Amino acid sequence: MEPPTTTARAPLQSCMPTPYGRADWNTGAMSNLSPVQQVGVRLLRLHDMLYKKSGGRVGHRIPGMPPSLMLHTVGAKTGKSRSNTLTYARDGENYLIVASLGGAPKSPDWYHNLKANPNVEINVGTRRFAVTARPVLPDDPDYARLWRIVNDNNANRYDAYQKRTTRPIPIVVLQPR
Repeated sequence: MEPPTTTARAPLQSCMPTPYGRADWNTGAMSNLSPVQQVGVRLLRLHDMLYKKSGGRVGHRIPGMPPSLMLHTVGAKTGKSRSNTLTYARDGENYLIVASLGGAPKSPDWYHNLKANPNVEINVGTRRFAVTARPVLPDDPDYARLWRIVNDNNANRYDAYQKRTTRPIPIVVLQPR
């Protein structure tokens, strides 16, 4: 099954790091992935497509998984609209997302877009609204508390991702406007 042709980026990033190398999401070259990982990549693509096509009616909550939101940014370099489906956690009225990229050496493109333009929109289910993004790094006094929230919400996956990389993994607080 080939992904739909689009000018937007693939669900997570153009290339996804794995323990076995990189999967090129745009060309579909996944030969360096195990069969299980290939299924995972296809499921993520399907999830992203369903969330977008259904306007958030499908994909926000999947049994056994943390909830997802759709982040809408403007490309820092291109100025083009970008959308990414991301796992989120809540901290009061705020939404928390993590720029982990699975523990890759660099942050995902959407993170750079947020830094360039922090006023963005998100879909949480069918509801679309404006938020302001604030990156939080390990030198912030609130980082450890927020890390516990996002990591607990995502079955401790972020701890595993942090072990794969030397870069600090940013948490982004999305505050409704």
